[in-house]
Amino acid sequence: MKEKKQITKKTEQDVAVRVSLVSIIGNILLTAFKFFAGFAAHSTAMVSDAVHSASDVVSSLIVIVGVKLAQKNADSSHPYGHERFECVAAVILAAILFVVGGNIGLSALNSIISGRYMENEAPGVLALIAAVVSIASKGLMFIYTRHYADAIRSTALKAEAWHHLSDALSSVGALIGIGGAMLGAAVLEPAASIVICVMILKAAIDIFREAIDQMVDKSCDKETTEKIRSCILSQEGVMHIDVLQTRQFGNKIYVDTEISVHKHFSLEKGHSIAETVHKELERSFPEIKHVMVHVNPD
Repeated sequence: MKEKKQITKKTEQDVAVRVSLVSIIGNILLTAFKFFAGFAAHSTAMVSDAVHSASDVVSSLIVIVGVKLAQKNADSSHPYGHERFECVAAVILAAILFVVGGNIGLSALNSIISGRYMENEAPGVLALIAAVVSIASKGLMFIYTRHYADAIRSTALKAEAWHHLSDALSSVGALIGIGGAMLGAAVLEPAASIVICVMILKAAIDIFREAIDQMVDKSCDKETTEKIRSCILSQEGVMHIDVLQTRQFGNKIYVDTEISVHKHFSLEKGHSIAETVHKELERSFPEIKHVMVHVNPD
């Protein structure tokens, strides 16, 4: 059983690192293209969008570090493992998003208030093309990253996926702003940057809240809890469940349960039933790291 968990850990780490490396390469290319298009086509909205993509490169590096630390085996100083390092990585990603989004929003707001946007040249077609390319590529990166985040239950990778989606949505705002500015409504460019800011800040808040939930031992969602309950009750010898508590520990789950068995069962029989419950839960739910089963006579 222990060897199986170690292999699973290595597999999860390999998947997360591979996905993050794909993100890094994609974001570097996309960031360079956006900056070039933004400056060449005189588009402040595209430059803002490029800054957002650049922050994705940093976030991917943080994910790699966070996942590697989270997958370390338990030791004397951390007997319950290191899974919460993923939550720490997600919190750092949220902070980066918040700072990036805030700076973009403040700059755009200042441009509108000061009237500076009226001095800008109308953006060129290249900026419009860059926005379309960004929407398509970041949408695909979101789907790709979210798929593997769900597969390995990685909080940090899920945060990175939402970072990709916020970038795609911000490019939609940039597309609208650039198109409007090309038609003569110059104010739409900084207005688009404000929309980008709002989307980035929302993504940052959502990522932060999920990471904090996993750091403060929040219970599993109702659907997962009910599946665990059904699994326990389906085991032979279990009469009913007296207590069932779950808590999230990074991307893993801890389960504490008290089951009732017939009072005339021997200690050995009661222990055997508890052991069966323990093994079946770990077999049926790979995300479960630890199960504690207490037996009550009934």
